Amino acid sequence: MTFVFDDPHTFTEDMLVGFLDVHRDRVVGLPGGAVRAAETPSGKVAVVVGGGSGHYPAFCGVVGSGFADGAVVGNIFTSPSTADAYSVGRAAASDAGLLLSTGNYAGDVMDFTLAHERLNREGIDTRVVFVTDDIASAPVHEITKRRGIAGDFVVFKVAGAAAEEGMGIDEVERVARHANDRTRTLGVAFGGCTMPGADAPLLSVPEGHMGAGLGIHGEPGVEDAPLSSATELARRLVEGVLAERPAKDGARVGAILNGLGTTKYEELFVLWASVSTLLAAAGIEVVDPEVGELVTSLDMSGCSLTLVFLDDELERLWRAPADTPAFRKGAAATTPAMPRRSASTMVETSAAVLPSTAESRACAAVVAAALEEMSSVVVRAEDELGRIDSVAGDGDHGRGMVKAIGAAVTAAANAGAGAGSTLVAAGDAFAGRAGGTSGVLWGAVLGAIGMSWGDTVAPSDTEVADGVAAGLESLCRLGGASVGDKTMVDAYVPFSDTLTGEIRSGATVSAAWAAAAEVSTAAAEATASLTPKLGRARPLAARSIGTVDAGATSFALCAHAVARVLRGAR
Repeated sequence: MTFVFDDPHTFTEDMLVGFLDVHRDRVVGLPGGAVRAAETPSGKVAVVVGGGSGHYPAFCGVVGSGFADGAVVGNIFTSPSTADAYSVGRAAASDAGLLLSTGNYAGDVMDFTLAHERLNREGIDTRVVFVTDDIASAPVHEITKRRGIAGDFVVFKVAGAAAEEGMGIDEVERVARHANDRTRTLGVAFGGCTMPGADAPLLSVPEGHMGAGLGIHGEPGVEDAPLSSATELARRLVEGVLAERPAKDGARVGAILNGLGTTKYEELFVLWASVSTLLAAAGIEVVDPEVGELVTSLDMSGCSLTLVFLDDELERLWRAPADTPAFRKGAAATTPAMPRRSASTMVETSAAVLPSTAESRACAAVVAAALEEMSSVVVRAEDELGRIDSVAGDGDHGRGMVKAIGAAVTAAANAGAGAGSTLVAAGDAFAGRAGGTSGVLWGAVLGAIGMSWGDTVAPSDTEVADGVAAGLESLCRLGGASVGDKTMVDAYVPFSDTLTGEIRSGATVSAAWAAAAEVSTAAAEATASLTPKLGRARPLAARSIGTVDAGATSFALCAHAVARVLRGAR
């Protein structure tokens, strides 16, 4: 994956251009992803799936008859933005309603939930289901904290088949949740994956070992184990998944032996021979097994075993025909001819520019300069932020922040508005470009500060501090994090408290901001001793100890960048 690219920062966009051209008879591109080329028929529930790219054929490769009506495509290993999920969902939706589904990751949950709420407000009956099949990421009593990995494919397939059958939105949601409840996955990695343009993989596995319980975003396994024979590997996978076999209806399963990118079909067939034997010995009959690459992780070397414990309904939907660019099963039923989507269904419009004063527009110029300085700092720190993030996460934080702040800079420069609207525009651009947890949270922060300030006057020093506090309140409300959870909040809370305290003591906003930035740096450095309690790093909490949090670190860097601009502006 590191050999074929033009610009690593536009890899996802460039990939989509090629995918959409190859499959132009089946799919149409639009802001945020792709939908079926034919419009969704009246009376049919639309199923829209998605997540970060880097997992092909998940997610855009399964848009087609019997499967998904659309796919939201984020940057590599990064949640799509709220705007992307909304855009694809709005385009695919019919009068029968819409189901959104994605893996259970913090950014995906936030962005898909916000899109789901917006679509419902606009009168589209929208439901959302998060997949939680990864048994290694949390114990069974904390099943709602589990990640979605290759089990995504099962849940998406069952939901798509139910919608194709003509089930209503209540029933499509029910069977999707039922499939998720009965799907379990365990994976192993033999080697890490490499981001386009990077010169090293996100993780390394000790020679002669494998990382057991890996994620699909370049996260390490939860433990390193000796690499043994195919028979012993099969035993580990089968026993791990069967440990959660249901007491009844557990005699028939659908199965996926999934290659993660570099472990190819011949090796998977060797492994499947042992998996099949072990399942038969356990009294289990396998129905329509799938062996191949269905949910990959760029060029990761590894594999996973997924079992869905079938009842009559799930078996029918698991076996139902499908016809998509990357997956076919059986003979898809003939459907009525529908009009073809000839271009993007969603038309992006510019927000109206609100009235503003010269004083507020002068403040907006300082905001734009601060964002430019933030962008310069983050560009220089991109590799280090990615390295920090890869210790227990997916390594995308640096790249996501670079793209997002760059988009925010452009939005601020083109806003032509007062300080408040400029910040709101920058926040929308930040969230739209970054996706993931950082994108939606930074977008909320900038938007909250902007709404606090407004466009009529430049904020006073006290109002600057109050706006920063409003951003913190929005961040905590949306992300649910507290001090000590090892997130951006650990740097933001002391920053906001110090800023407010210094200004109340009579310091200028420039001096107060500089002092607060120093405090935020110390707080970010102190996160090295913390254990993550939220986000993608949580399943690998022990690995994170001794390494600072990437989100807290980038926040502190940005705080210092703004301080430098304020010194020159006041």
